[in-house]
Amino acid sequence: METNPRAWIQTLRRSHERLAGVAAPLTPEQLRDQSFDTEWSVAQVLSHLGSGAVISAMGLPGALGEAEPVSRDAFAPVWAEWNAKSPDEQAADALVADEEQIAALEQLTDEQLASMKMEFLGMQFDAIGIIRLRLGEHALHTWDVAVYSDPEAAVSADAAALLIDNVPQFLAPRLGKPLAEPFAVRITTTGPDRDYLLTSGESITVTDWPGDGSAADAPQVTMPAEAFVRLAYGRLDAAHTPADVSGDPAVLDNLRAIFPGF
Repeated sequence: METNPRAWIQTLRRSHERLAGVAAPLTPEQLRDQSFDTEWSVAQVLSHLGSGAVISAMGLPGALGEAEPVSRDAFAPVWAEWNAKSPDEQAADALVADEEQIAALEQLTDEQLASMKMEFLGMQFDAIGIIRLRLGEHALHTWDVAVYSDPEAAVSADAAALLIDNVPQFLAPRLGKPLAEPFAVRITTTGPDRDYLLTSGESITVTDWPGDGSAADAPQVTMPAEAFVRLAYGRLDAAHTPADVSGDPAVLDNLRAIFPGF
């Protein structure tokens, strides 16, 4: 995994540029259309990114040890403010708030980045962990906007290359839903290359492929890294599965059931 937080910030910056590129041309009518998320319009996806940027910026002083950590009670007023905006305001203001949050990260010194820490979900996160949370949200919701105009849109390669290693250790055990019956599958990815064993039992685990013959009977699927990242976030439905994803359709359906999204 990339250990330089500035590489993560640079990737977040490029994700912002992509978001601006796909969101800015949308018409008022398109902003009001349903996004990939069945419960949100395109503008509401952008509003979620905008409010997330504001909340991330609010939490920065606490992560730097310069203030008390922000209480979750402070989030509701931010969400209420963004929910009250018109769709046009949500779209425009989201890009402004996102730019400001990323610029604040870019201005941090090496010493500040080294000192960053935040508790979330009962875990301690350093600078990379904090930025990774935002990049995952940002890259996938940017895809939600991009796919509105381009059904073959993919998560950007640079973001996928960083986020793929977050699937085994963080996403799979938290987002995965075990199937009724035990299930195991070998998943190999390209760009970057990974070789995993996913197991569904009492919980979902993703580990490196053992290579000792212990899971030789497991079926195999192969997919680009960005598709694997989208799978973990519940964004690899049949209509948005790239042609270079290979594997038994029933196995792919099981994987989609394990990762229904949120």
